[in-house]
Amino acid sequence: MASLDKKIEAYMGRTVDFMAEVTLQDDGKGAYIAEWNIKDKAKPTDSQLKAKESDADKLEKNAKVIDNRKAEYGTVEQQLEYITENGLTKWQENVTAIKKKHPKE
Repeated sequence: MASLDKKIEAYMGRTVDFMAEVTLQDDGKGAYIAEWNIKDKAKPTDSQLKAKESDADKLEKNAKVIDNRKAEYGTVEQQLEYITENGLTKWQENVTAIKKKHPKE
């Protein structure tokens, strides 16, 4: 089951600023929208969010894929060192292999 923040992003079709646009709270029974400051789209109903469950699951899975890729890519400094020592073509091959290992949906 997808998290509320990912359901909201699926509903909006974009990344949401959860500091300024939408405030979430958890009262121990579950997370809920405490404040909705997005002017171009109405606050979603529970059924609208539920309808976005599979899209939100995909967003969560892809976020994990991106985290795994970043971990394997290393820091910018490590990538520059790799390019310097092995060349740009080898680095591109490495990036392609990492993307194959961790594919997005």
